[in-house]
Amino acid sequence: MLAAAPHAAAQTLLDTSAAVSIQNTLLQSQPTGVPVTVPTLPSTPPAPAAPPGTAPGLPAPPPPPVLTPAQQQTLSQGREALGRGDLVQARRLFESLVAAQYLHPEGHFGLGLTLLALGDLRGAAFEFTRLRELAPGGFEAPYNLGVIASREGRFAEARRLYEEAATLARGKAGPAAERQVLEALAGEQRRAGDWAALSATLAQAAALDPSDRDLAFRLAQAQVRAGQGVEALPGLYALLSREPGRADAALLLADIYVAQNLPERAVRELDTVLPRVAKASDRASLHLRKAEILAAAGDTRGAVLAAQEATRLDPARPAAFARLGELRALRGDRAGAQAAYAQAARLAPGDAAIRTALAATRLALGLNAQARQDAAQALTLKPDNATRARALYVGGVAAYRLGDLAAARSALRQSTQAAPSADAYLWLGLTAYAQGDYAGAAGALSTSVKLDPTPTARQNLGSALLATARYAEAEAIMRGLTSEQPRNAEAWYLLGLSLRSQGREAQARPALKAAADLGHRRAAEALR
Repeated sequence: MLAAAPHAAAQTLLDTSAAVSIQNTLLQSQPTGVPVTVPTLPSTPPAPAAPPGTAPGLPAPPPPPVLTPAQQQTLSQGREALGRGDLVQARRLFESLVAAQYLHPEGHFGLGLTLLALGDLRGAAFEFTRLRELAPGGFEAPYNLGVIASREGRFAEARRLYEEAATLARGKAGPAAERQVLEALAGEQRRAGDWAALSATLAQAAALDPSDRDLAFRLAQAQVRAGQGVEALPGLYALLSREPGRADAALLLADIYVAQNLPERAVRELDTVLPRVAKASDRASLHLRKAEILAAAGDTRGAVLAAQEATRLDPARPAAFARLGELRALRGDRAGAQAAYAQAARLAPGDAAIRTALAATRLALGLNAQARQDAAQALTLKPDNATRARALYVGGVAAYRLGDLAAARSALRQSTQAAPSADAYLWLGLTAYAQGDYAGAAGALSTSVKLDPTPTARQNLGSALLATARYAEAEAIMRGLTSEQPRNAEAWYLLGLSLRSQGREAQARPALKAAADLGHRRAAEALR
């Protein structure tokens, strides 16, 4: 039968740049191709096995003809030319062998590989299809047809062909060749996001090579992605027993326990592995994950301490300082947050999200001019849509506070167009109100209330409705607000004005008196 060369040989001789490389993590980019199989010189070729599924009693394909000594020499010379990269010579030799013995599969196999290496995908597909007809029990034809389908972007077909090749190779091709086929299949399953199928494929590969620790990790990772985290635990613990300081395995272990709503267990697992991890940057990653888990569990102090340790261990990592800034902001330490974000921005001057976070922190500190400058800089860094919307929002609010209402309104309008948010519409409404555009203010504030009916948005909407003489609507909003917040003096005052504007003085005066009793000066004046 046609034999496959070992996986390493295939990569070295023909297709190194496109070799399957799904090592260490499922998160790396999808490979563009897979290695092809290099033929080896067989002894007298046995008859090919009947194709799977052939009904009992049906005749198997006839055995291939025996090559003459001269033809054997041509085959050997073709392989040598292919091996040393002399593809034009290899093509000539294999084409001559095909012409001399068309029904022998080896000529088609070698010619298909040569054409594939030359980039002639159509010609290669023709030869591998002939190979499939002449040797239907071999995995090489569907495998290499899968290579071609993958390169042409026919990924579903590539996966089907690799599945066929894996079935044919199982128990027959040798561990190295079978692993090669399984890796190709795994690549397509990963591309499709079929984590359950990927788990099954990687389990088969791991059975072929139980000593491959990276493969064991990839299997556990696929199981987690497939929702089989608990099933991944035995393999992860076994991996950590062999590599006690393996940080990626510890992170995955923590993820599993978090998914099981066991955050304290997750933190203990990280703490167990931390002293065994050699690289400072890996220890920093574990501390950052610990910070995330603690923050989600409400322990912001512990989260800050963990993030601080991450910045100490890896002072060149912008994400660590950004995370520290976020956690300090959660604890109300705005000055500390600004310092952390500023360091992150120094380490990653081209990161729009970090620059925007720094701008937002400075806005919260009242450093409006600096916040506006940071937001403007973030917009020059090609931010994604969400970051762009946030930078426009921060810049708009800063401009409003600085009295540049036209620039504020423009920025806030663009922010709402990029990513509608209640806060952006609130400030857009306030800006329009400050410009005397009360109808525009009412429209923006109405949208803000629809997105998030906060007391502040509703109160400001009431003011805008009063300014546009929509008194009944203002009354309805203020009645609801005073019912929820009976000590809100401004809401009582606005309710009184809305009633007075409708000519209902007897109802207006109690509302104004309630506001005055709560210390509202203008309400007291309105009662005189």
